[in-house]
Amino acid sequence: MLDLYRRTVARFPLGSVSYMFAYGSGVKQQEGYAKVGNSNNKRPPPGTVVDLVFCVRDAQGFHAENLHRHPEHYSALGHLGPNFVAKYQERLGAGVYCNTLVPLPDVGITIKYGVVSQEQLLEDLLDWRHLYLAGRLHKPVTNLVNPSDNPPLKAALDRNLISALQVALLLLPEKFTAYGLFHTIAGLSYKGDFRMIFGENKQKVHNIVSPQINDFFALYQPSLGELSDYVAVNMKGHEPGSRKPAIIFEQDKSSSATSQHLRRLPRELQKRLQRNAACRGDYTQVVNHLSLASQLPEVLQASVNDIVWRSSVTQSLKNIPSAGLLKSLAYSYRKAQKTFAV
Repeated sequence: MLDLYRRTVARFPLGSVSYMFAYGSGVKQQEGYAKVGNSNNKRPPPGTVVDLVFCVRDAQGFHAENLHRHPEHYSALGHLGPNFVAKYQERLGAGVYCNTLVPLPDVGITIKYGVVSQEQLLEDLLDWRHLYLAGRLHKPVTNLVNPSDNPPLKAALDRNLISALQVALLLLPEKFTAYGLFHTIAGLSYKGDFRMIFGENKQKVHNIVSPQINDFFALYQPSLGELSDYVAVNMKGHEPGSRKPAIIFEQDKSSSATSQHLRRLPRELQKRLQRNAACRGDYTQVVNHLSLASQLPEVLQASVNDIVWRSSVTQSLKNIPSAGLLKSLAYSYRKAQKTFAV
């Protein structure tokens, strides 16, 4: 389907685009959904919305050109001009401006696309300021612009994966399956999302991970190599309650290993841990306390949830004016249909 995606994005102003990816059930196979086309130029399943993200160096310049080319993509906010749209993008919510339910009759698909500045994407990947796009990038996506051509961005993407792996290790027991690892990682950006209360399938994380185990392995292989002093494949076993073979990982759960993971967590998560930990003091003191605390998984999960809850609420509210009320309602209806159909 790469040819389809390239034909889709060719209509956009790509001069300031430094990274671009596609994600979601229209791009990556999810359990319970129609089969996604392979590389033989097949289309996504009928009725599927393809999600795209454009990372741009110049948000105002991108919106100026895009408004000129595609004014129909924008809600009434577009009439306020590219300067307003860029400020609306960068100053509210998680720093993403979304155009929703955009039909592309010539290629036979409907898209939703978000625009984010490179500066804000880097901040989210490195610091987990919002854990919004960083959370989406914890899971396999289809890159439409190779991030290797952008060294700062590639380094931030790699760091984001290592951070996700380290948080998962802190949440998991000494021994765990590959499915357990990737389910924990994929769940980081969902457990605190208010949309999981309504409008999202409660099995969403399972539906993402189950058919994509090999893709998750490929994505996290370098990160597992980076942390090989702390986690390794121990043996082959079986999934709990199943005869299905499973790869079993074993990790170092010593206080020194726990301290090492805690010291390398993203900055925003460190701040949340300082607020939520039972002890008071600087982060070094918090690390010393939490590395020995049996409540660490609960405190860590609550701290991740704090970040996700805030960004999911503010970005969702922000998306209503940028999409327009009718499109917002239509998009919510589609999500609800998918939820109850599965």
